[in-house]
Amino acid sequence: MTVTAIVGANWGDEGKGKITDVLAANSNYVVRYQGGSNAGHTIINHYGKFALHLLPSGVFNPGVGNVIGPGVALNIPNLQKELNELISRGVPAPKLYVSDRAQVVLPYHILFDELEEERLADRKFGSTKQGIAPFYSDKYIKLGIQVSDLYDEELLRTKLNRSLEAKNVLLQHLYHKPAYEIEGLMNELREQAAFLQPYVSDTTTLLHHALDQGEQVLVEGQLGALRDPDHGIYPYVTSSSTLAGFAPVGAGVPPYAMTRIVAVTKAYSSCVGEGPFVAEIFDEPANELRRRGGDAGEFGATTGRPRRVGWFDAVATRYGCKLQGATEVALTNLDVLGYLDEIPICTGYRSNGQVTTDFPNTPQLQKSEPVVDTMPGWKCDISQIRSFHELPQEAQQYVEHLEKLIGVPIRFISVGPNREQMMERA
Repeated sequence: MTVTAIVGANWGDEGKGKITDVLAANSNYVVRYQGGSNAGHTIINHYGKFALHLLPSGVFNPGVGNVIGPGVALNIPNLQKELNELISRGVPAPKLYVSDRAQVVLPYHILFDELEEERLADRKFGSTKQGIAPFYSDKYIKLGIQVSDLYDEELLRTKLNRSLEAKNVLLQHLYHKPAYEIEGLMNELREQAAFLQPYVSDTTTLLHHALDQGEQVLVEGQLGALRDPDHGIYPYVTSSSTLAGFAPVGAGVPPYAMTRIVAVTKAYSSCVGEGPFVAEIFDEPANELRRRGGDAGEFGATTGRPRRVGWFDAVATRYGCKLQGATEVALTNLDVLGYLDEIPICTGYRSNGQVTTDFPNTPQLQKSEPVVDTMPGWKCDISQIRSFHELPQEAQQYVEHLEKLIGVPIRFISVGPNREQMMERA
């Protein structure tokens, strides 16, 4: 039995969707194991360009089973919209399985997310307003609604009434909004349940059976290690664990089956959202890198917000790879750097006159400045190259230097947005 995890080494937005899309061709199942519609994977292939938010990135590979695991925050209307878009653009209807234990993002989760960001004003955390924090809050105080609950109306009504008791107090007295009415919510959920029913499965049993048969399972995470609520830049994090260590829990597979962990990082740094970002650059250098980044520049797949950008951060990436337990690294967007005479690299952080190569806690991060080294650029277009040894010597040296800095072998290198623009090193 073999489980491979595709995870982010940084703040998210590393290009995980593309790596999953490519590796899915040799997998039987691709599984989303955490997060929800609050981040997206941009994928470009012969069908076109797509931004996936809930659907696993194996949906473009016919015959691959795509699983939404019990750890996912399931926004059913968003899932329906994504499926409809795929099919309307000529993608064959994917084999989709949704865990009956997954919990549902409800309209009031999104409402509370919006109201709280509005209340916090300039103290906000940069939420994507997809209801994720309120959803996971309900999950862990045992007020969540599982997919299976949708098909027992009496139980569903009881659970919703219990949840709304406290929520309506907050709505009326903290946010000064009208109370939430349960009948309208019940009607919405009946429609959502009818759409979802053909896909509902006991996905844990499905995956265990697949592993017993020796089939290949690929699990994909959302965001990156630095957005993990325990080990990331708290409180500027997401509300579910972004680490490969959570994959067996959120997917429902045995921990010992996960033998390969591919951490994805860009050849430079980018992130969407608030929080300390030591290697960040500004003004025209940032605008130039942002314009050149990826197929359509550095803009969030979910929010459309301009991504904050910076040079490769060896301190953050080494830390992220350690947290993920990376056995190998996929380096994306190497081609983007071809315009530079010299390529800066953040190799350390300076704080209070001291330099460290260890990733510090959030208060220390906010006081840190980057220590930057440079390497010669290659000053040419490498997007048509398909072999590592055909890359310019300067590009090879850049990759080898990053590999040495992070301490994990760089196995995959992407030089463009399309499937065929990824090369594999021996």
